[in-house]
Amino acid sequence: MIRLARTGARKQPHYRIVVIEKARARNGRPVEIVGTYNPRSNPASIELKRDRVDYWVSKGAHMSERVNKLYAKAPAAAASAPTGSAA
Repeated sequence: MIRLARTGARKQPHYRIVVIEKARARNGRPVEIVGTYNPRSNPASIELKRDRVDYWVSKGAHMSERVNKLYAKAPAAAASAPTGSAA
């Protein structure tokens, strides 16, 4: 399963997007960390290794509802970023 694992201090959440066995605890040992999510920045920052997420989905991993929403938002942020330098 691909889901969020909470890190950060009390009342200052920061999340890792992890591939983890469904039966494990929320912050249990993940198989792989595929990204991060910081809801406290303005706008919220999402860093995602899309190729690794696609790989795990092809192997049968399911995304949680929240990760699925973040995954849908992430390409728009990546597509709008400039590619290369304008010299």
